[in-house]
Order: sequence, then structure tokens, then C-alpha cells
Amino acid sequence: MDSGLTQSKNQLLHVDIYIDEHEPRIGILDLLSRLRPHWKMQDIQMKAFTEGITNQLIGCFVGSLQEPGCVLVRLYGRMTELYVNRDQEVEMFQVFHAHGCGPEIYCSFQNGICYEFVRGAVLDDELLRQPSIYRLIAAEMGKIHSIQPKRGLPAEPLLWTKMSHFLKLVQTNINNSPAEQRSAKRPAAPQEVPSCEALSAEMDSLKRHLSQIDSPTVLCHNDLLTKNIIYNHKEGTVKFIDYEYADYNYQAFDIGNHFNEFAGVTDVDYSLYPSRELQRDWLAAYLESYKHSSGCEVTVTEAEVTQLYIQVCKFSLASNFFWGLWAILQSRYSSIDFDFQRYAKARLNYYFEKKEEYFGLTMSQLTCSTCEEKP
Repeated sequence: MDSGLTQSKNQLLHVDIYIDEHEPRIGILDLLSRLRPHWKMQDIQMKAFTEGITNQLIGCFVGSLQEPGCVLVRLYGRMTELYVNRDQEVEMFQVFHAHGCGPEIYCSFQNGICYEFVRGAVLDDELLRQPSIYRLIAAEMGKIHSIQPKRGLPAEPLLWTKMSHFLKLVQTNINNSPAEQRSAKRPAAPQEVPSCEALSAEMDSLKRHLSQIDSPTVLCHNDLLTKNIIYNHKEGTVKFIDYEYADYNYQAFDIGNHFNEFAGVTDVDYSLYPSRELQRDWLAAYLESYKHSSGCEVTVTEAEVTQLYIQVCKFSLASNFFWGLWAILQSRYSSIDFDFQRYAKARLNYYFEKKEEYFGLTMSQLTCSTCEEKP
């Protein structure tokens, strides 16, 4: 075996090379010479995908990108190892693939990974609202949420551990980084977001409230924005990609997080947040799939939909808080050209705007409201 390749039984192949993020082609060709030795160098084409705001993603192919055998090369974003567990990400790739829910991962290298290209197109914001599409997404999430932990071990939700880690990194960065060391292009503006003390107190309050909610711990994607959904029109299927944050977590968080993503990323607009009617239809499709995949009776009642709707609203608050913290971190570390400070402000503002309303939701309140809406 080539000395640049290492692989142990049941472990992922590792190629010991580093790819320059500014001039990646040479390093990628070196990588492909080992992964796809039958490809002729002069025939290899590359396409950079620009949707991501954390990593660089480059598709490599001969002929057409939609043909089998194409390789995606992902270069990790600057300092992302501080808040992304790369070993966990690889494990999640393997779990999703083993259950028919994700692409095969081919190898890792010093600053990234290579994996199978999922045929189809990245979902756009308009398709996200079409019933035939969002029901596919709901059904796919239901299938993923039914995947059981290895060896039947109890799973702990990722949310509070990860959120606490983010907050500590924010506190450390503010304490240790003089203003002159911060990016001139995206200067930190602490007055635009709450102080670390306020964020810490808010997280404690959020945890106290949400810990009283009996949302199951399931295998979650945790980052299901539109650009992480691939729609195959010919096959009538959707697949989820990008497992940097995938782990066991609260069921309602994963769904509420997806609903938040209806507002978009580049220009966050919460007027696009799904209506209650859309959410209830989505949740009914989800519950049907989740029950079917879990081997349960598939009948879904209005009461079950209402209960899940309330849980999802409340956990959507945690999603906004989570990504608000994440964006504060990214504004200090990332080399990607994106206004993370503005994004953090948008997510946190909506959290505070909806907090009182969502914390106050109850079954009796919504059951009465639903009855009044019926003719």
C-alpha cells in the first residue's frame, strides 16, 4: 500500500496530505490519484460549490457530475476543529450510510474528507414550501430519527453540552483577543449582541424550561437548512448531507431547527417562517414516517400533532440561541466572506421576540384554538 495511505480494520482510509485552501487543485489531484487511479488527470473536472458558509466544497468528476463515481472534497473551515468533533462527524457519515440515509465516505485527509456525490440538486427555498417536497423531507427525518444507538446504549442529547462549549469559546475569545487582533473586515461589535453574562443567564433559563419537556432523544441531523437537502426529481427522493453537527439530540430540536431555516441564511427573513397550517401538515407526515420506521401503529391523531407542535415551537428557541452563539464564534474565527455578526443578531433577536409566546404555549390553549378554527 502507498505510504501516504493508512487504514485499519473497520476504520476509515486516511490519506496523509494537506490541501491548500487557496490553491486546492494540485492537492486534490494528488488525492484523486490514490482514490481514482483510473481517472486520467487531463480529464478531471472540478466544480466549486459556493453555498456553504463553514467549509469549502469541491466536486470532482470525469464526464458529468451526475454520473456514478463522482467525488466531493470538503476542506475544513479555519478553526472549525474548536467546535466540530471530526471523529463524530465521520462516525455519523458511516451510520447514515449504513441505514441508506446518506452517501459513502471514502477517506479523510489532514484538513478534510472525501465522500460520494449525492445525485440531484440542492433544494431551493421555494421548493421547501411545496407539500409534495416538504412531506418527503418530513418522512426522511422520521426515518433517521428511528435509527437506534449502537448496542442499544442510552443516548444523551447533544444540545446542552454543545451549547455550553460554544459559550465558553465565546467567553474565552472575548477575554483573550484584543480588538486590534479581530478581523478588520468583520469587526466584532459586542454592543450588537448580548453580553457573555446575559447569554449565560439566558442559556440557564432556556435549559430549565426545556428540560421539563418530554421530547425523545433521537438521531438528529441538527443542521437541516435547504443547502443540506438534495432533491432527486427523477427518483422523487430527498437525502440529507453534511453531518458536522449530527448526533443524538432532542427530536423537537431537529424539527424546530429545520423550521427556522425557512427564514434563509444570507438574508434572514422570519416572515418566511412556516405557517401553523404548514407545520401541522409537516408534523403529521413526520409522525407517520417515524411511527412506521419505529415499528409502531401508524395512526396519527390531532392531539399528537398538537403536542409535537408545541414542543417544536419551544425547541425552535433553542435552535435560534444555538446558532446565534455559533455565529458569534464564526465572526471571530472564520475566513469565509459572510457577515456572521449580522446573522448572530438576526437569530438572537428572533429568539427574544418569540420567547414569551412560545414558552406560554399549552395543549389546552391550542386545542381550543383549533376547535374554533373548524367550521
